Amino acid sequence: MTENGAQSFTGILLAAGQGSRFDPAGRRNKLMQPLGDGVPVALAAARKLLTVLPNVVAVVRPGSDLLAQQLREAGCRVSVCEAARDGMAASLVHGLHAAPQAPGWVIALADMPWVEAATIAALVDAIDDGAQIAVPTFEGRRGNPVAFSRGYLPELLALRGDKGARSLLSTWPVTEVATGDRGILRDVDTQDDLDRGAGS
Repeated sequence: MTENGAQSFTGILLAAGQGSRFDPAGRRNKLMQPLGDGVPVALAAARKLLTVLPNVVAVVRPGSDLLAQQLREAGCRVSVCEAARDGMAASLVHGLHAAPQAPGWVIALADMPWVEAATIAALVDAIDDGAQIAVPTFEGRRGNPVAFSRGYLPELLALRGDKGARSLLSTWPVTEVATGDRGILRDVDTQDDLDRGAGS
């Protein structure tokens, strides 16, 4: 990865979801649950981004004070999205407004802590090499995070709802970056997901 790309790209960590499938009662924030090494889910995801990108905006929902503190201490710039309940797109647009001058963004999900830093670096390389949208694949399946060049800022800012940037991947040309990283397909949606990843 070019040093220029690493310095100028911004990571956007989406950490404002409700996680209702993990705990319908809303008592436990899945992003705060410890992995096998004791590191909370969102903090692990943030550290992977920060390994590659010095500039990371973490978007959290109101009331997530402890989560915000952990992410801030890790090195993220934390931004509270008052409209987080409107869906993932609202959080993504909020994050973009916090870093509008970047030449490109790596959009990452805070409930995907097993993505490898090398995968993030490969996505930045793909954009540096001329790709407009870059998505990682594992055994032919697309996963997260996804990188966008600045050229897609208007389309990203126009997103609405809970699908995030997924609609753009089916509408516009995408550069697929093959990886050996199974983590691009693994998220923490339920307690079982967390338990299965305890040894990772």
